[in-house]
Amino acid sequence: MTAVPQALADARSSIDNLDAALVHLLAERFKITQRVGELKARLDLPPADPAREAEQVRRLRTLAEASQLDPEFAEKVITFIMTEVVRHHVQIRDGVSPVEDGNVGGSR
Repeated sequence: MTAVPQALADARSSIDNLDAALVHLLAERFKITQRVGELKARLDLPPADPAREAEQVRRLRTLAEASQLDPEFAEKVITFIMTEVVRHHVQIRDGVSPVEDGNVGGSR
């Protein structure tokens, strides 16, 4: 096996740390959206909020551009996340807990 140059090993270590941070942030986000889904169910609100979702996409595209990240990529990521959130909100509304089923964040 060929030795990996230190600069490459350092870059990979940084990527690993960022990946871990992303996982932790997503877990926290899904905990909060779980509460939102429970509130929506109690208040008899629909699982999806298209106006809010569209605003989130616009906001995150702007943030992506300011951060020199491809806004198309950012939109794909947030759209995927929001699709999972809505799926969870439907489950909550229907009396199926994503947490009890191990479905938080897309696990099936």
